[in-house]
Amino acid sequence: MRERKRVFLFCLLISIFFGCSLAPKYETPPSPVPAKLPYGEAEKIEVLNWRDFVADDNLKKVIELALKNSRDLKLAALNVAQVEAMYRIQRAELFPAINAQAGMARQRVPSDLSATGKSQTTSQYDVTVGITAWEIDFFGRIRNLRDRALEEYLASEQGRLGVRNVIVSTVARAYLNYAADYEQLKLSQETLQSQEETYRLIRRLSEVGMASELDLKRAEALLEATRGDIARFTQAVAQDENALDLLAGVPVPRDLLPQGLKEVKVPREFAVGLSSEVLLRRPDVRQAEHLLKAAYANIGAARATFFPRITLTTSMGTASAELSGLFKDGSFTWSFVPRIAVPIFDARTWAAYDVAKVQREIALTQYEKTIQTAFREVADALSNKVNIEKQLKAQEALLKASQDAYRLAWLRYEKGIDSYLSVLDAKRSLISAERGMVNLNLARMANLVTLYQALGGTAD
Repeated sequence: MRERKRVFLFCLLISIFFGCSLAPKYETPPSPVPAKLPYGEAEKIEVLNWRDFVADDNLKKVIELALKNSRDLKLAALNVAQVEAMYRIQRAELFPAINAQAGMARQRVPSDLSATGKSQTTSQYDVTVGITAWEIDFFGRIRNLRDRALEEYLASEQGRLGVRNVIVSTVARAYLNYAADYEQLKLSQETLQSQEETYRLIRRLSEVGMASELDLKRAEALLEATRGDIARFTQAVAQDENALDLLAGVPVPRDLLPQGLKEVKVPREFAVGLSSEVLLRRPDVRQAEHLLKAAYANIGAARATFFPRITLTTSMGTASAELSGLFKDGSFTWSFVPRIAVPIFDARTWAAYDVAKVQREIALTQYEKTIQTAFREVADALSNKVNIEKQLKAQEALLKASQDAYRLAWLRYEKGIDSYLSVLDAKRSLISAERGMVNLNLARMANLVTLYQALGGTAD
């Protein structure tokens, strides 16, 4: 028994401490994008947690509703749990499975087959504890499979974080769209009120011969166009509500919805460093890198199939011809059966190895593509940030000029110097400038959210 224990422990030590790995050494691939981000800042500041980034309290509550009730996030979490369980299954292959068995057998031997020439009935009772076909992982096949499963689990966790990041950003943009459409609706309603007063005034002037029928029809046309805008933005607001309800997973309390874009606090600004290494913390980039590491480990497992596989079956227990004698002195029994299988020829082994190498190249290409996509998204958002600020300044000047032009056009019309057509053109220009201001403010805030998402953000 002591000899068997020594052999068993020796094999175990070989497996755990001296087993080799045939996986290629992993080294982080060189970045396929420029080292510096365009429009980055010299000072590198970490991206804020989303609760710090989102300044509006009501928006925070809507996002929390979405994170709590999102079916996409629940599916991602369940996928992580499933992959984690698969990893534990694969890791358990490193350790022997110990089983206990108890059995009874009775056998009758006829006289012509019996060594004594007489028929006889024999009985055997046994109780054993043992290990069946435990593979000693000398060449690292099982450990590489375990490492692959671990990397796939880590990749799925990054996928879950990516889903959280997308949910936060998508809800924020939907909330801003609702606020902007509501702002446009309020603007249309205010314009309608002003147009109704103007129409009534021109109609009175027309009745006393101080305004032409053409002026009246032009005022009426602008009035009806404004009513059409109200209907259009009313529909847009309703659709935005439905979109928010879908993203939140439950109906969003209406007291959390903004009454216009001006009521929404602008997301907090944050600095972006010059180095493009910031992209490496994005969940999708980390996920792609974990899958690349899994492909490396899979190559090691494929290589190990070219080498011998050593398995061990062993048991010890007690056996007796009588049930009462099972645990008496002299009933102890044991067995020790090591086996080695040496591969000689199997074309499938080479094909599997080729598949593993191709899968690594696929994972590497996907990793590089993910980084390139991340670089473009961040570069676009940074470029938009700079250009939107310039557009806002120009739009503010345009709005001021349009307000002055409308005021002067109306004064000239009242004094009979100019026709109502000038007033109509000035009013349309003013409405367009006001709507453009709302759209640019929306674009500025939405772009901050896009930049936050593109940099990976922090999900918690």
